[in-house]
Amino acid sequence: MKLHSSPTVKHKFKSYPKHVSKKLTVLRQLIIDTAKDTGSISDLEETLKWGEPSYIAPKGSTIRIDWKEKTPDQYAVYFKCTSKLVVTFKEVYGDLFNYEKNRAILFSFDDKVPVKELQQCIKSALLYHTLKDQDYLGISL
Repeated sequence: MKLHSSPTVKHKFKSYPKHVSKKLTVLRQLIIDTAKDTGSISDLEETLKWGEPSYIAPKGSTIRIDWKEKTPDQYAVYFKCTSKLVVTFKEVYGDLFNYEKNRAILFSFDDKVPVKELQQCIKSALLYHTLKDQDYLGISL
């Protein structure tokens, strides 16, 4: 898999407070590793959208990660709010995650991130347009 990374993303990560940058770097690597592990994604674009690090695969839906000064105790993985992604994650995973309406999975800095389940959410977004007609976006229950 080839990662096409905009230099602006590196600058964005450097702009975060150190404890934030560490958490978002873990999410970034999880997204990249998940894309590689699918075996069907040949290209992943890393860029800034709305000033947030964003990731998109050719048949996927954009994933964004960010931390906001107005909510300093949390960081998030954002998904396209008009997709079925977060609605489906709520159906499959219930209260395993904290959600912001139909647009994000939220984490506190002391949360233990459920990596396996989050990887499945990321995979569903990266392959969204090939999975959107499958029950539960192909996530096994």
